[in-house]
Amino acid sequence: MAKKRSGGGLSPTQQAAKFLGVSVLAGAVMAGIALPAVGVLGLAAKGSVEGFDEIPANLKTPPLSQRTTILDAQGDSIATVYSRDRTVVDLTDISPYMQKAIVAIEDARFYQHGAIDLKGVLRALNKNAQSGGVAEGASTLTQQYVKNVFVEEAGDDPTKVAQATQQTLGRKIKELKYAIQVEEELGKKKILENYLNITFFGQQAYGVEAASQRYFSKHAKDLNLQEAALLAGIVQSPSRYDPVNDEAEAVKRRNIVLQRMAEVGDISRAEAARAQKSPLELKVSHPKNGCITAVKGASFFCKYVEKVFLNDPVFGETKEERAKLWNQGGLTIRTTLDPQAQESVQDSLSQHVNKSDSVAAAVTLVEPGTGKILGMGQSKPFGYGDNETEINYNVGNGMGGSNFGFPTGSTFKPFVAAAALEQGRPPTQEYSSPYDMEYPSPVQTCDGKPWVNTDGSRVENEDESEVGPYRLKEAMAKSVNTYFVQMISDIGMCPVMKTLDGLNVVQGNGEKLPEVPAISLGSKGISPLTMATAYAAFAARGMYCTPIAIESITQKIGDKQKSLEVPKSTCSRAVSEKTADTVNTLLRGVVDSGTGQQAGLTSRESAGKTGTTDERRNAWFVGYTPNMSGAVWVGSASQQVKMVDITIGGRWHPKVYGGEVPGPIWRDAMTGALSNREAPSFNIVDIPDAERDRGEDPDEDRGEDRGDNDNGNGDDRGNGNGNGNGGNDGGLFGGLVTGGTTGGPEPDPTFSVPEGLFQGNDNAGNNGNGNGGNWP
Repeated sequence: MAKKRSGGGLSPTQQAAKFLGVSVLAGAVMAGIALPAVGVLGLAAKGSVEGFDEIPANLKTPPLSQRTTILDAQGDSIATVYSRDRTVVDLTDISPYMQKAIVAIEDARFYQHGAIDLKGVLRALNKNAQSGGVAEGASTLTQQYVKNVFVEEAGDDPTKVAQATQQTLGRKIKELKYAIQVEEELGKKKILENYLNITFFGQQAYGVEAASQRYFSKHAKDLNLQEAALLAGIVQSPSRYDPVNDEAEAVKRRNIVLQRMAEVGDISRAEAARAQKSPLELKVSHPKNGCITAVKGASFFCKYVEKVFLNDPVFGETKEERAKLWNQGGLTIRTTLDPQAQESVQDSLSQHVNKSDSVAAAVTLVEPGTGKILGMGQSKPFGYGDNETEINYNVGNGMGGSNFGFPTGSTFKPFVAAAALEQGRPPTQEYSSPYDMEYPSPVQTCDGKPWVNTDGSRVENEDESEVGPYRLKEAMAKSVNTYFVQMISDIGMCPVMKTLDGLNVVQGNGEKLPEVPAISLGSKGISPLTMATAYAAFAARGMYCTPIAIESITQKIGDKQKSLEVPKSTCSRAVSEKTADTVNTLLRGVVDSGTGQQAGLTSRESAGKTGTTDERRNAWFVGYTPNMSGAVWVGSASQQVKMVDITIGGRWHPKVYGGEVPGPIWRDAMTGALSNREAPSFNIVDIPDAERDRGEDPDEDRGEDRGDNDNGNGDDRGNGNGNGNGGNDGGLFGGLVTGGTTGGPEPDPTFSVPEGLFQGNDNAGNNGNGNGGNWP
């Protein structure tokens, strides 16, 4: 005996039998196909039966794509991102007016028929025959739901979307069979709930909750009669009946829905008349989609979170799997972003740098011992207009940053010092440190092939008065170039490379730094995030932790929530506690009495290092307390602006030093971020002072202008070797990519330069006395 469907109607077997008799007829009518001849119908009928049997028995219903919410560490929303703006709600959270309105206008016999409305088919067939065309369709609400499932499954693939909506008899047959299955398995109320959650209401709103928020700024459960009628009317043609762009058409359509609701007995004719006279009273909420809408200047951090999701295998083995999960949405992503730290970062940037300045500033704050990114911001806002950019200056190329990062100048020197201390050199190590010298040669490398200074390349200190001998403490405070070149020559390149590996210090393009002595002067491009996490290892007494941005993720699928695995920070020992404590002591001296005095914190212990590069194209301050590390970069992304006689943030600077512009940015950002937090102390190492006190003023950021250009004898950029090759690339390359430095487009973060393309010669990149011009 055929099984009866609960709630009345035909069983699947009976539905199938009926289907065989009317499927072609119904399909033709509902797909809007005019079949003029009985012979054609007969041929199509035979084919339709075979196709029907071959259709898989179960309709695969993908989870509905929904909006993803990105939260800060305290659970407050940073931004919402979505492929389709949708919030799935239960039928009990949808206004009864809305439920009745959509049924009245789309399928008034919804509760009386099964998957196929035979009366509706015959009525439509008769009307279409009389008109000689397609005047009326007969798709049930269940069939419309099935079609929407096909569209949802197609995602954003235009080919698949076209296939899911193509007006063919074959698609209608497939739709009809699945409608039978859906009616049997779900029942009327669940079908109505699913339909109202999946269908498109225009204005980027998918589902009735998003539509209610978009047009009336209220929840779907609170819709009144006329509001529900308006939304129900939109479904047939979201563009034609868009109330935002064509109020008259929308009102006309709304009133038709109200009239239909009265005709089927959902409301009285008096209620319909009153509602028809009411104005639309829209209260439109504009879509707030994407990281560009993030609060507290967190757009770049938001994009970093997205990049982490799309790149980390923990979210899927392939890029396609990760993208599908991201676009599906329904995620609640709790991040590491500390709202207090983020607000402090943005406040500091706005106080010291204007977005219209010819240079930009970027700041990253991380937590030592955990790798948590606490704050990330920059002076040029996220966007696509003048003085805006989509490039995140805080991160490397693979995460949406510049092609190569930015030259770090003397902020690199602590890495060399750490390597020497790991090799057993004492903190009182002394070198002759002349004002000017040839790069010592040969220098041992990891592969056993010594680096040789074949060109007689030279290195200088900032000022002729800087003449050694110097010990490490004074050399670090004054940032003496020749001292660190001699140190790296003494210990060899391999210990330095090992230290860099432990601190995960790589170039902005992800490549390891070259084994050449000139890296001690910071000529290679590195990102602020990389520098902040590396210095955080010193603060954590030698423990390096990989940076993380995501704390947890939950995904909503239907009415259920599940937790997703997220990347974890990996912590490992980079240098010994003794080495880290010694570096901390050395860098405390930099902010106490050296080049970084303007960055020093007054209420707690701090340490850090300044850096200024070739012709003052980049200025840095990287510093930390025991519980927070931060890196600040100031410069031009195009590397074309020389920060001499320049106005930044409304203040004129004859020369920009790492301690003068980045230093105060760091100080103010850290002060606010650390407010009302504990103030732990460093483990200080006793380092005797030099035997003789030269009485020099260490306040200037010395040794970082000509020295940091890897010999500085180039003709413009100076990042060439001793023969002067490799210059002039900043103007050439920067001009080609950016078209200028004030408000022009930034370089594309995915654009890369072949090795040596803008180099003076091979020695610029391989002998290590220059960068040869590989700058974005």
